[in-house]
Amino acid sequence: MEIEHIAMYVNDLEAAREFFIKYFGASSNNGYHNPKTDFRSYFLTFEKGPRLEIMNKPAMEDLEKPQNRTGLVHIAFRTGSKENVDTLTARMKADGYEVVSGPRTTGDGYYESCVVALEGNQIEITV
Repeated sequence: MEIEHIAMYVNDLEAAREFFIKYFGASSNNGYHNPKTDFRSYFLTFEKGPRLEIMNKPAMEDLEKPQNRTGLVHIAFRTGSKENVDTLTARMKADGYEVVSGPRTTGDGYYESCVVALEGNQIEITV
């Protein structure tokens, strides 16, 4: 078994698509639109691993996203080196995203940083 894709609803579908393309090298399909329900989505493909489906539909409720909660909490991206973690973290910080931890080596040996980005969702950047 393997994870085929993960899905997340977003408020600004085009901005979310550009975010993942800009920072994580995603490639995107042309999108899907159901005119009856006005549901829209893109499938984003990365160099390795599962795809990410970003979705939008009218009248979504956008509740506060505290970092300490149950359920899905973050998406982690492997960059391949400590230097890549440092560079991407600095780039996102310079672009105005909140770095909530790192870059650092965690107690379990991961080198990572965590950034709150994309509508309050946490992104983890790892080696």
